[in-house]
Amino acid sequence: MIEVEGLEKRFSQGRGRHARPVQALAGLGFRAPDACITGLLGPNGAGKTTALRIVGGLVAADAGRVEVDAIDVGREPLRARARLGVLSDARGLYPRLTARENIVYYGRLQGLDAATANARAEALADLLELRPLLERRCAGFSQGERMKTALARALVHDPPNLVLDEPTNGLDVLATRALRAALRRLRDDEGKCIVFSTHIMQEVERLCDRVVIVAGGRAVAAGSVAEIGARAGSADFEEAFVQLAYGVAGSP
Repeated sequence: MIEVEGLEKRFSQGRGRHARPVQALAGLGFRAPDACITGLLGPNGAGKTTALRIVGGLVAADAGRVEVDAIDVGREPLRARARLGVLSDARGLYPRLTARENIVYYGRLQGLDAATANARAEALADLLELRPLLERRCAGFSQGERMKTALARALVHDPPNLVLDEPTNGLDVLATRALRAALRRLRDDEGKCIVFSTHIMQEVERLCDRVVIVAGGRAVAAGSVAEIGARAGSADFEEAFVQLAYGVAGSP
């Protein structure tokens, strides 16, 4: 389970006397239960990526608290990270290494011995349909192949919580469908807590058990797709999102 409370984060945009503060998060809070796919949905610049980087311990918050399985990320970042698999927007694969070598290397960094890391690579190859890629170098991989390998790397230490930042960006239809199927198996068969950010309506409607709509650095609505629609008084989820995120009613 991941719990976020009152997150605030400011950045400085520009340099020198032209620099100005930007409020990326302004009190964001949400809860992501186990065995559940929670989507952070919001326009570009809403604060989704910043929030997930704070959850993953990659960026420190100015205020607020994040707990991963009741572990405070700010106080015990290494212990919290051990229970997280993080797939950021930057895939960060080593192009000269094979998919297997990338996965095993990250497993060793997470404290696994070589035999266990290789066994996990084998298991994940079956789960994510990676078998044809395992012994190929990552240089020249398609976007979908890189995504699968990066997801396997994030899962190699078998974390109970998974954080994905816009994982379907640049994927074709088949790769997107394969990712959805893999995430459903991780939720249903392994009971993982999965949080991912997106700005794509269809991804949320087809995949998420819970939705958190983020706008202006804060959560403006949360619940199931049906609950979000009921709150906005619209059966059309896109229309409900526009009303809640932008405060605008009516179809274009």
